[in-house]
Amino acid sequence: MSSATESFSVRHQAIYEVVKTIPAGVVATYGQVAAIVGCGPRLVGYALASLPAGMDVPWQRVINSQGKISIRSDGAADPRQRQALIREGIVFSLKGTVDLKRFGWDGPDWDWLYERGLEPPPRRDSAASGRFP
Repeated sequence: MSSATESFSVRHQAIYEVVKTIPAGVVATYGQVAAIVGCGPRLVGYALASLPAGMDVPWQRVINSQGKISIRSDGAADPRQRQALIREGIVFSLKGTVDLKRFGWDGPDWDWLYERGLEPPPRRDSAASGRFP
């Protein structure tokens, strides 16, 4: 395996591990996960889009910084994501957004982060605005 492919796999695995810590009933943003892992939000999206079948990763709990479900490459949002979030108690506005102040994730336990050499998450209010401290 090339070092670029190996690095890619390690980064994807780190993204999956962070996403696994997001509990039911809350959502995180791509940018929030990216800030913890040390990559860009698009890589988080690519990693979740390429999630191997059968992996127990709650991909549906990651949405964009506007509180919306991001569109796929075919131009549509995945209806399975919205339905899964509704089943978990997430409420969508009439405009299709999630209130990140109400349902936003505060991030994993700091001990969990430090054990894995990851950064603390940005504050939730800054994640919602797209600005990180």
